[in-house]
Amino acid sequence: MERELKAERIGVLCGGMSGEREVSLRSGENVYQACRRLGLDCVKIDVGSDIATRLVEEKISLAYIALHGKWGEDGCVQGLLELLRIPYTGSGVMASAIGMNKLYTKRILEAEGIPVPGCVVIDQADPKGSAEEAIKRFGLPLVAKPVEEGSSIAVTIAHDRETLLGAARDLAQRYHQSIIECFIAGKEITTGVLGTGSAARALPILGLEPVAGKEFYDYEAKYTPGMTRFILPADLPPEITRRAQDLAVQVHRTIGCRGVSRVDAMVQPDGAISIIEINTLPGMTATSDLPAEAAEAGISFDGVVERILLSALEDCTF
Repeated sequence: MERELKAERIGVLCGGMSGEREVSLRSGENVYQACRRLGLDCVKIDVGSDIATRLVEEKISLAYIALHGKWGEDGCVQGLLELLRIPYTGSGVMASAIGMNKLYTKRILEAEGIPVPGCVVIDQADPKGSAEEAIKRFGLPLVAKPVEEGSSIAVTIAHDRETLLGAARDLAQRYHQSIIECFIAGKEITTGVLGTGSAARALPILGLEPVAGKEFYDYEAKYTPGMTRFILPADLPPEITRRAQDLAVQVHRTIGCRGVSRVDAMVQPDGAISIIEINTLPGMTATSDLPAEAAEAGISFDGVVERILLSALEDCTF
């Protein structure tokens, strides 16, 4: 390759203005320290409304995006970096925007024959009607969630009608768009993917079992040490493992992801696999899934960061 990492001025973009700010700061610090251990010229930048000015002032020539959530994972920062002609890690504008939107991700995957849970879009003017429709179509329990949030923020598993109605009303008030999704019982798994296009490869699958009374892998379970049991590799038959990894790579390619992603899924008791969502900027905290999966594959944390940075240069179209 023509460009080498040692010649770049790397900006680790973290923090931001979303509900996942604190997690992003932790991811950013870990990536920044990895860059330093790799001997790279780097600076950590807490992203705010002055980000364009900061990028120019710091003479950034390559950006590692460690942002999570709105304004970081949804194509906004990616578009800015393209305007400034700065190569960046992760997916491009379109794939980032699609991956951040659970509803459009679902529709695209469904069109490609990839299994996803059915859902009802919450009508903001009539959340009760939407909840009743979801109960009629799928029965209880059901999952209510915002379309554009990460880290399981504002997700509710409703086992009864009143809980669902309350969650639907709350989401209609707080978010522009939300959905009520068919509940899929089974084993929760997540699969990291590294690479782009035909070079994309799945990492070992991680099985997730929340403990301490947690019903699912929510925000607290994700980022509090000891609140989730990690099973790595996941306890799955070989043929289901292969199918889940193949599906993760297929989802990565279908959405158009570059460099890195993480695909969350449920494995039902009969072995059927249902894709829940894709994360185009996986977390890099001490409790994050992707670094653990990479370690199982023999790739160190610093090695993952280096691969992701190199992919940004290799995939750059300008």
